Amino acid sequence: MPTDRPTAAELVEAVREFLADHVAPNVEGQLAFHTRVAVNALAIVERTMAQGGAMDAAELSRLKDLLGRDGDLAEMNEALARAIRTGEMDDQGAAVLDHLRQTALDKIALANPRYLTPRG
Repeated sequence: MPTDRPTAAELVEAVREFLADHVAPNVEGQLAFHTRVAVNALAIVERTMAQGGAMDAAELSRLKDLLGRDGDLAEMNEALARAIRTGEMDDQGAAVLDHLRQTALDKIALANPRYLTPRG
């Protein structure tokens, strides 16, 4: 990926900030809703660009440990699903649950990290 400035992350951030700071306060109704959706989508892209690779690598590492084999992320997720369906993972229930819980937390952190903060 080119290293010229602005970077892809900087461009996404600039567009998100423009929409949030200059467009959203000046629109109403359906356009305001769609602007909020666009701002949220760009925030997800920002978080994915910053953290998604490390999350994928950690997920793949957990899958390799669970399954005792190698493969890419999609193959390993398919293998885990197949192993769960056939009962091969029944003796590793706690480890599978830990993996699935961490994977879900990572996905939530990308989609909307506020969902991870308990409400009082």
